[in-house]
Amino acid sequence: MNELELIQQLREGDELAFKTLVESCQDMVFNTALGIVQNPADAEDVAQEVFIQVYRSIDQFKGDSRLSTWIYRITTTKSLDHIRSKKRKKRFAFITSLFGPDNEILHEPVDFQHPGVELDKKEQAAILFRLIEQLPENQKAAFILHKTEELSYQEIAQVMGLSVSAVESLLFRARQNLRKMLDTRNEV
Repeated sequence: MNELELIQQLREGDELAFKTLVESCQDMVFNTALGIVQNPADAEDVAQEVFIQVYRSIDQFKGDSRLSTWIYRITTTKSLDHIRSKKRKKRFAFITSLFGPDNEILHEPVDFQHPGVELDKKEQAAILFRLIEQLPENQKAAFILHKTEELSYQEIAQVMGLSVSAVESLLFRARQNLRKMLDTRNEV
C-alpha cells in the first residue's frame, strides 16, 4: 500500500491501516522522543500521545510533506511539551520540598541508555546526552533529529517549521554550545 492509500484508509478510520502505520513508525517515534526526553518511560508516554494525535487529527494532514515528516513534527512537539511539563512539575516540587520522605534527594538525573548506542560507547554517549539535555529546546530538537535520526537539514526544517538556514544556525549553535560544555567539563 502506498502512502496516499494509507492516508485515505486512515481518514476512513481503518484500524488495520492504523496498525500498519504504528508498526512502521513506532521505532522512529520512540527513538526520536527518547533522544529528546532522554527517559525510556517518558518516551513511551510521548509515543503513545503521538499516535493518539495522529489517529485523531489525520484529517488535518494537508499532504504538503511526507507523512513521516508530519509524524516527526508531532513527535518533536509532544516531546518538547513533555519536557516543559516536567520542568514545571519539578520547579513546583523543588519549591515545596527539596527532599523526599526518607531524606533522599529528589530529581537526580536518570541513568540514560539510548538503544542506538554501542555498548562500549555508552559512557561517552551518556555524557554527551547529559550535555545535549542542557541545550536550548530548539537546538536540542534539531541536533537530535540530525544526529540521532539522521534527518537532512531540509527534513528538519519541515519538521520544525523553520527555514533551512534557521536549522543550519541552530545546529551550528548547538555544536558550539556542546564544544564549550565539553571544554568546561575537561578543564575540571
